[in-house]
Amino acid sequence: MPLKVISHKVVYAGKVFNTIVDEVEYESGNRTVREVAEHSGGAVVLPVLDDGRVVFVYQYRYPLKEYLYELPAGKLEPGEPPEECARRELKEETGYDAGRLEKLTAIYTTPGFCSEKLHIFIARDLRDGKQQLEEGELGLSLKYIPASEAFEMVRRNEIVDAKTIAGLFFLEKNLGR
Repeated sequence: MPLKVISHKVVYAGKVFNTIVDEVEYESGNRTVREVAEHSGGAVVLPVLDDGRVVFVYQYRYPLKEYLYELPAGKLEPGEPPEECARRELKEETGYDAGRLEKLTAIYTTPGFCSEKLHIFIARDLRDGKQQLEEGELGLSLKYIPASEAFEMVRRNEIVDAKTIAGLFFLEKNLGR
């Protein structure tokens, strides 16, 4: 490791992430402070219906003070495998169960200050069921958008969520576009 940790302090322990402040020393001897949002990671699901439409959640994001189109996603519980998290979040947010779930990739969302790693899955052979929304998700609604239109929405800056764009990129490549 190119850095030596001089001090490590958890300054905030929260429900979604912890805030860590480390003093580190480079090989050169220079010291600096690193602030890290420590996150357990999560899973993202790209639900594709048999007719080619993608199931999006449309929800208000408080930090941005606006609504966003997003793929269903959620935080990993301690010890939970990413695939299990993906199935759970798909069911909770959309009501769907996946007959097939395939991992596409994993991404680091903001590696300059956050440890969050998201595992992205594609869900097919969807079976409809009942949403099981958590209290903070009650304003969430579902949007069914053809894949071709979703790609255009990214190009028009109507879909701006990074995990959603990454998932759609893999879908576009899988469709041979």
